[in-house]
Amino acid sequence: MTTATYPTQAPDRMGWFSRTEAWLDARGKGAWIALMVLGFIFFWPVGLALLAYLIWSKRMFSKSCGGRGRFGPRHHRHHFHAAMRSSGNTAFDAYKEETLRRLEEEQENFESFLQRLREAKDKAEFDQFMDERAKAAKDNRDPEDDA
Repeated sequence: MTTATYPTQAPDRMGWFSRTEAWLDARGKGAWIALMVLGFIFFWPVGLALLAYLIWSKRMFSKSCGGRGRFGPRHHRHHFHAAMRSSGNTAFDAYKEETLRRLEEEQENFESFLQRLREAKDKAEFDQFMDERAKAAKDNRDPEDDA
């Protein structure tokens, strides 16, 4: 039986490239861009190779390299694809599928809750603004206008 290597294995078993990639992902897109610029300054083919890698791996145009936890979006894509593969055990696969469905539903509910919370906060701020504006208009109104 052969064993496969996965990027989630211990750092001492990962290659230098994988360790460097994880280190840069943890620091975000700015670290990748800084390394690319330094590559162009010191030896332009290195900068060009880094630019090609950033575009190919979709790091250049993603919202954030390190925005999703410690390892960045590529790490999460790996886990998503690994989660969708069949393990060969139908009972476990059914349990996994149900758990993933439930987690997706909980995530959607939580995002919906956050959206309602933002809307309620915006409405409260707007209502406070309108109340202050009405109060200021009432205070600035001349008492002779009431007569």
